[in-house]
Amino acid sequence: MSLIGKEITDFKVKAFHNGEFKDVSKEDVLGHWSVFVFYPADFTFVCPTELSDLADLYEEFQKNGTEIYSVSTDSHFVHKAWYDASDTIKRVKYPMLADPTGQLCRDFGVYIEDEGMALRGSFIINPQGRIVSYEINDNSIGRDAAELLRKVQAAQYVAEHGDQVCPAKWRPGAKTLRPGIELVGRL
Repeated sequence: MSLIGKEITDFKVKAFHNGEFKDVSKEDVLGHWSVFVFYPADFTFVCPTELSDLADLYEEFQKNGTEIYSVSTDSHFVHKAWYDASDTIKRVKYPMLADPTGQLCRDFGVYIEDEGMALRGSFIINPQGRIVSYEINDNSIGRDAAELLRKVQAAQYVAEHGDQVCPAKWRPGAKTLRPGIELVGRL
């Protein structure tokens, strides 16, 4: 069953962000574009490469009015310990959400029950709190933050220009398509 168009459920979790612990809830997500990036666990191997990749492009996500929320089943205390121990994770400026009960992971369909961890899931949430794009990978396959940013930009463009769609490899400023009978069989 597809999650496209699904409204995210109410939630409230602890987070480690900018050296502090804070609460993050659905209310914090509404009103702007958001990216939820689920990963298996802190102090692992592929995860820091992904979080670092996102950190490299965080300013670009912010310029596009998008907040990143990384999520694992670790506690907010473990997020802080990882931040303190790893030069790679010290570069992370976006909120690191703690989901030790796995409830948020379950709501997004990425929880691995017998392991107590999440799959690598990336979800783009519109300002109304609905999922407009997602991808779930096996935990051995890392993601590309630049492609995730491109998908956010395409989702924003389509939301603003409802009569247009973004073709493969579309980037901001590139040509879009207006679906209609005149395009049938011409692409």
